[in-house]
Amino acid sequence: MSTVLILPGHGNSGAGHWQTEWERLHPECTRVMQVDWESPDCIDWFECLEKAVSSQQGDVVFAAHSLGCLLVAHWAERTEHTIKGAVLVAPPDPQSVAFPSQSVNFSALTSRPFAFPSVVVASTNDVYGSFEFATQCATTWGSALVNLGDRGHINSDSGLGAWPEGWALLAGWL
Repeated sequence: MSTVLILPGHGNSGAGHWQTEWERLHPECTRVMQVDWESPDCIDWFECLEKAVSSQQGDVVFAAHSLGCLLVAHWAERTEHTIKGAVLVAPPDPQSVAFPSQSVNFSALTSRPFAFPSVVVASTNDVYGSFEFATQCATTWGSALVNLGDRGHINSDSGLGAWPEGWALLAGWL
C-alpha cells in the first residue's frame, strides 16, 4: 500500500476541502505540514516535503492542490527520491494578479517533464490559474490533463466533498 502525501496550498486546506476529506476517510493519507501556511517560502516547503518523502517506508503518491502543485514541480527538479505518481489539482499561475504576493520563490517552474506519472486537474474558471496555464503545465510536466469544467479553484467552495472522482485518479498508484 502506498502512502498518499497531501500537499495543500497557501493557507492549508480546511473543513470541507477534498484534501481534508481524503485525509479523514483514507488512512493511507498524511498531510505534509508546512512551517508557514500564510507566507510560504518554496525553500522551506521543499525541505518539509523532502523530509516527509524521506520518512516513508513504501511507495509515495502526491495529492497536491494549488501552491502544492508548484511545490511538486520544484521538488521534482531537485530531489533524488522517486514517487509512484501525482495528482496536481488547480495549479496557480505565479504571473496571475491573484497569485498570493507573500508566496516566495515559487515562480521559476521546471521546463522538464516529471520522472513520474502525473495528472493535472483544472477548472475553466479558476481565478488563480487559467485553464490555458494548467494545459501548459500538463504539457511541460508530461502530465495527463483533466478538465472539470466550471469548478472554480477546486477547493471547499467548489462543493466537491470527498470528491470520489478525484480519488479514482490516484487509486491506480496505490
